[in-house]
Amino acid sequence: MTDHDVPLDFGDPADLDTLRRELRAWLAEHPLPRRRHGEPMAEFLHRWHRQLHSGGWVGLDVPERYGGRGLTALHQVAVSDELGACRAPGVPRIGYLAHALLEFCSEEQRARLLPRMLSGDDVWCQGFSEPGAGSDLAGMSTYARRSADGGHYLVNGQKLWTSYAQYSDYCLLLARTDRAAPAHSSITAFALPLNRAGVTVRPLRAANGDDEFCELFLDDVRVAVDERVGAEGDGWPLAMTTVNYERNALDTGHLSKYGLLLERLRRQLREHRGALPDGLVSAVGRCVVDYQVLVAHARRRTAERLAGRAAGPESSVDKLLMTRAEQRLYETALAVLPEELHRDGGAVYGEYLYSRAASVYGGTSQIQRNIIAKRLLHLSSAS
Repeated sequence: MTDHDVPLDFGDPADLDTLRRELRAWLAEHPLPRRRHGEPMAEFLHRWHRQLHSGGWVGLDVPERYGGRGLTALHQVAVSDELGACRAPGVPRIGYLAHALLEFCSEEQRARLLPRMLSGDDVWCQGFSEPGAGSDLAGMSTYARRSADGGHYLVNGQKLWTSYAQYSDYCLLLARTDRAAPAHSSITAFALPLNRAGVTVRPLRAANGDDEFCELFLDDVRVAVDERVGAEGDGWPLAMTTVNYERNALDTGHLSKYGLLLERLRRQLREHRGALPDGLVSAVGRCVVDYQVLVAHARRRTAERLAGRAAGPESSVDKLLMTRAEQRLYETALAVLPEELHRDGGAVYGEYLYSRAASVYGGTSQIQRNIIAKRLLHLSSAS
């Protein structure tokens, strides 16, 4: 790991150096698979998921009885950091779903669903946003009507921005189960098999050429009561648990990649000293500050998790900082590295395109500011 001789310092316990050395040795023997010509990104990432799991590098902070290793969030942070440092795809983005299932599933569901999620035997997606309820998640209209005998639900509605649904086996689906109840207490979650009759998936092509995002149509989809996650009305707290982990600063793989790109920009500045406008030098400096702030937040969130504190509304601060840092970094990189600025260029151009979505996915930046105002600063709407 010549580009990453010094890992990010998160106050590592003594055994973390051993874990990092073990991962580096395993990566040397199990190098990143090559993406095949024409292979969809989701299929390539799934092969990488299965490879990582074969070495025991998925679900480090999930209890062993559910297929994890029973370690801490800090161990998961170290693995993410190492993967980012060698420019490999990160740990599969299922940690936030796994933690939601750990908290809300029955014991039978945990034992049945989590090991297959971690191994990649079952691929999961997340059915939260809707065409009329993306930022306003509580305004969803997808409805699950319980049968007269109470044995199942019939679900009707539409979901949007459902990442890689066309490659998924299960969807963690939110639907309203009581149209007369208040919005936040009438949402219920389901573990929906996507091969179920009445489910239609329609991929959407993004600006970077990927078909990551999908529409999901649900027409009289029959869902058993034992496929419900938690009780009726638990959907809102489950959703908040999920998005708080999703927005949290613990996925440090992106920080390692940011650091590598910043070092490349610094080298470019040194090699072309005096030939680049002062504005570009200042822009790189701002990116360095953004990076250091994100690292500081990752340290703080790691300490909180080790102390047993679950992810909360503070994750909205992390999400805003990450969005600003990522968008500014790739915008600056294209200015410093103009050779990347064409569709057939290097990876930076593709990352720049993807970064534009950072202010939307996981909750828009406007929603994050509202959460901070209401739940952290306790500001009223009138103020």
